[in-house]
Amino acid sequence: MQRPPGAPRLATVTIPAPDLRPEAFLRHAAGVPRGFWAREDRWVAHSGVVADVRVDADAGSHDPDDADRFATVARRAYALATDPVLAPGSTRAPRIRFYGGFAFREHHRAGGVWQAFPRALFVVPELELEGDGSGDAWLRARALVGPADAEGALARLRRRAESVRAELAAIGEVVEGLPAVVSGRARSGSPQAWDEIVARSLGAIEEGRISKAVLARTLDVRFERSIDPADVVMHLWHRNRGSHVFLFQPRSGVSLMGAAPETVATLRDGVFHATAVAGSIRRGTNPREQAELAARLLASDKDRAEQRIALDDMVARLETVAHQIRAEPQPHVLALAGIQHLETEIRASAPAGVGVLDLLRILHPTPAVCGLPRDAALDVLAAGEPFERGWYAGPVGWFDADGNGVFAPALRTGVSNGNEWRLFAGAGIVRGSVPAAEWDETGIKFEPMLEALRAGGAVIQGDAAPAARSASSGAGPA
Repeated sequence: MQRPPGAPRLATVTIPAPDLRPEAFLRHAAGVPRGFWAREDRWVAHSGVVADVRVDADAGSHDPDDADRFATVARRAYALATDPVLAPGSTRAPRIRFYGGFAFREHHRAGGVWQAFPRALFVVPELELEGDGSGDAWLRARALVGPADAEGALARLRRRAESVRAELAAIGEVVEGLPAVVSGRARSGSPQAWDEIVARSLGAIEEGRISKAVLARTLDVRFERSIDPADVVMHLWHRNRGSHVFLFQPRSGVSLMGAAPETVATLRDGVFHATAVAGSIRRGTNPREQAELAARLLASDKDRAEQRIALDDMVARLETVAHQIRAEPQPHVLALAGIQHLETEIRASAPAGVGVLDLLRILHPTPAVCGLPRDAALDVLAAGEPFERGWYAGPVGWFDADGNGVFAPALRTGVSNGNEWRLFAGAGIVRGSVPAAEWDETGIKFEPMLEALRAGGAVIQGDAAPAARSASSGAGPA
């Protein structure tokens, strides 16, 4: 897709913003679309929308490529980023990132709790604050400008960035008190219905139709008034530094957030990286118990078999496009807040012209969020899960005009619309899975979002933390 002659161009100004923090930035952006993406001490927050790229269920295009949402997003985004405005004397184009994600299913239709989330949606933000553990940060201001106003637009953007930096610095000096208490009531599905769904999946495994299915369940929480998702995601990040923490608000009052333990695809300058994660056990209450549980997980034939399923499928799919694929010979234990997983690092080289969205098209959905064989597992999920997955377990993250990017599956997830939140958690069902143990595992996976909500002032009544049904945990990162 080519840029029409005379079409507006993207202009960007970047200024240093030392010691600015994402908390102040996100609060400053209340009432407009916002986002936050972080792992450990590296983070980026954004607000406002200069332009978006979306693929709806009824795109209305006669272009056959629109049937492929990954290709459609790439084509439209790269056309938008073509020929950006350069600062006087500069020969290097500013980095333009597109933030957002894809629904889990190809033919998803926005509706219900997913009304604001189409098949695919990415935004180019007006403001972007990026930082790391060093204390440095960079603030970017961006706009679409006409061909005759490029130089003036850069001057205006610089003034805007400097003004926002001053405002954020002032906000950062405010000492805050305890969060206001917000009461809520939770409601989850019945254990009996879960047992039936797991039993049907185990039947499909015994019949040889699938080798694995990743089933999810939901937990609905209704609050007496709204809780700011920006506050919740900050608590989620501080508690889950080893996870990929994300917040995406396509419009005010609607948000998706979560803390994923793995990546689907990371690409930087032709170097691919991802993690195959499967198998789960609780973390334990002290270092000795954690080590004992980790050893038990490493010794579990069932968990190692499930993790190998995820690894082998990802490597086989990568072999169709990448080269020099390297995977660790043995999995190691990934210890997160409250839970541990088996993890294997995968690295590869991507040929020139292959971007992160091309790799996503091949890899999603992975066995860690769907099962195997892919199509048969999708059929099992569609027949068994009594809710719409929407963007749950779909790839979320960012990419740039050079094809670089980072995407994680939307796991340990909550979607909110005003006072109502729906949380998702899943478990991998393989031969030998026990329904009660898988129920307990999903209960553990609800905890990151529940803890973040509580830290934001929520007092939740009902079955938000039902008693464990078994002494052992199940398997799967979903």
